[in-house]
Amino acid sequence: MRRLLAVMVALLAVHTALLFVRPSQATPAFEGEGLDVGVVFDVGGRGDKSFNDGAFLGAERAIRELGARVRYIEPGEGTDREAGLRLLAAEGMDLVIGVGFIFSDDLAQLSREYPDVRFAGIDYAPPVDAAGNMIPPPANLAALRFREEQGSFLVGALAALVGDSKKLGFIGGMDFPLIHKFEAGFRAGVQAVCADCQVIAQYAGVTPEAFRNPGRGQELALSQYQSGVNVIFHASGSTGLGVFEAARRRGKLAIGVDSDQQAEAPGFILTSMVKRVDEAVFSAVQSVRDGTFQGGIFQLGLAEQGVDYVYDDHNRALIPDSVRARVEALRAEIVAGRITVPFTR
Repeated sequence: MRRLLAVMVALLAVHTALLFVRPSQATPAFEGEGLDVGVVFDVGGRGDKSFNDGAFLGAERAIRELGARVRYIEPGEGTDREAGLRLLAAEGMDLVIGVGFIFSDDLAQLSREYPDVRFAGIDYAPPVDAAGNMIPPPANLAALRFREEQGSFLVGALAALVGDSKKLGFIGGMDFPLIHKFEAGFRAGVQAVCADCQVIAQYAGVTPEAFRNPGRGQELALSQYQSGVNVIFHASGSTGLGVFEAARRRGKLAIGVDSDQQAEAPGFILTSMVKRVDEAVFSAVQSVRDGTFQGGIFQLGLAEQGVDYVYDDHNRALIPDSVRARVEALRAEIVAGRITVPFTR
């Protein structure tokens, strides 16, 4: 009786927590055989024009091309994340995906509790041992990490070459190691082409809420533009929407992040440093379907086409051919291993 009571209490706790989880409007289920995939979005949810939307695009592609049935959950608050993941795992999904570093601890715990369920963590942050080496995740958990510093290096070089100023700006969301990778790469790229240039770096906050504060982003950007900065690179989620508004107001340039953000401020977006979150999500689903899924840590950089920068008809006029050639030469050096991009400040 005591054991039965404990189980009932645990189930009631999960049920109560899930009352505060807001499932998004899911795509209609695929008719026929297919994979069952659960996706829990990061803080900010769908509509961030960035990280979460990239994950959504990858899942939607899996629906179209692989016949997957996908269930989406958008946490209302930070504490809802674990409840959402647990719900999907308990339902026996073929794959459960947590979108964002904030899911790391929960994914590590749940992958051990549910060894028959496959998990994938976008930007999963593995713990490290005493020597600083990353500790591999359980065999049923794929840690999908990006070499953000490499893509940031290229946009840093690009910003310095076209910015017409010795001052460049960086605005991060939460002040912590993942976003430091963007800053470190950006600084290195600037220095590679302009040794006497200065990077002014600021962060919107020290909690995950820093990724959804456009007002703070605009405030920081206006201050940087006022100080002589002509180009700002943001890595701050929807906080970056405020950076774009500041660029419009001051007639300056901004650089988007994670996905192509030119539509947010046409004519004022020099480029975007894209993380192929969509490709990572799709590939994870495809690996389950093909029976090739493996746990472990996977690093996606320039060589793996996991990161890049946007160059197309929308921004071609802002990037002279000589600048494009210089940046592409730097790309080749990184891919060949002749340039090692730092990932810490």
